[in-house]
Amino acid sequence: MIQTPYYLIDKARLLPNMEKIARLREASGAKALLALKCFSTWPVFDFMRDYMDGTTSSSLYELRLGAEKFGKETHAYSVGWADHEIDEAVSYADKIIFNSLGQLDRFGDKAKGIATGLRLNPRFSTSGFDLADPARPFSRLGEWDMARLEMASDRINGVMIHYNCENDDFVLFSEQLSRIERDFGSFLKTLNWVSLGGGIHFTGEGYPLDKLADRLKAFSDAMGVQVYLEPGEASITKSTSLEVSVLDIIDNGKKVAIVDSSIEAHMLDLLIYRETAKLPQNGTHEYQIAGKTCLAGDIFGDAKFDKELKIGDRISIDDAAGYTMVKKNWFNGVKMPGIAIRELDGTVKLVRDFGYEDFVAALG
Repeated sequence: MIQTPYYLIDKARLLPNMEKIARLREASGAKALLALKCFSTWPVFDFMRDYMDGTTSSSLYELRLGAEKFGKETHAYSVGWADHEIDEAVSYADKIIFNSLGQLDRFGDKAKGIATGLRLNPRFSTSGFDLADPARPFSRLGEWDMARLEMASDRINGVMIHYNCENDDFVLFSEQLSRIERDFGSFLKTLNWVSLGGGIHFTGEGYPLDKLADRLKAFSDAMGVQVYLEPGEASITKSTSLEVSVLDIIDNGKKVAIVDSSIEAHMLDLLIYRETAKLPQNGTHEYQIAGKTCLAGDIFGDAKFDKELKIGDRISIDDAAGYTMVKKNWFNGVKMPGIAIRELDGTVKLVRDFGYEDFVAALG
């Protein structure tokens, strides 16, 4: 058995997401780019690339990773490109997207020869968290003023509009896309491509995929543009678990199982957004599952099991792919989880492990 903790990517659970993406691409004409900011675990890129059109990135390193490990089309976005990055970025990119008119003014000449775009901020979003809301007051993410957009019109041929966040409501998506058509349609019709970003939870159970395909095709036809989507969570939702082991059980009025992992170090977004992990909920034996760091709030959440836990028992924490492996860290020097893949035939292989040498190398 592989030593815990480790992330286990199950291709049989990843495949349905890929098939839905392929179906949406076929029916709508939209292209789908994997959002590397959410998931960059390249040992499964060879499996995913048959169903997707390429990658979209938020930094130079993500861009290079997409170009080298995924291949196909590469979209290069950054909130701020640096002088020492821009030439290398252009060398890897099929399309480069600038966050502001100022960045376009500064680096536009460097990007001649590849497709160039600008981030458009529609000033609304579906985010329920201020921390993640690109339309928050004084947002630095993209241009919204039509006069400034028109100043870029002869230098760009596309825009990226990222305004959805875990949006599983098709009606809301369609209504907000209608607002974009109304507010920016005349400008969009002068372009060749429009990326609608990520955050559309179209691989979720019961999502009306055919309606989404029809809506995207109608938008594409009306604007005369190639539509792109940037699925992150939608690509890998429910595909991966974090496998952990029980190290200790404490009864302080509530039974607490301490495991060989950490929410802060290994599932950081749950701590940031004050959410609980997807833990087993079958049975009558209740435990709080807690991490092993010194942070008092290092708690995954409450779970239920069909029998009492014992030291050494293993627990699977579900839906552990998005924003986990890209954010794992060395807090408390806790061993980073390895990365394992379960193939379609059921065999499991460990593709990456981390040890003391990695800890030392990260810090000096």
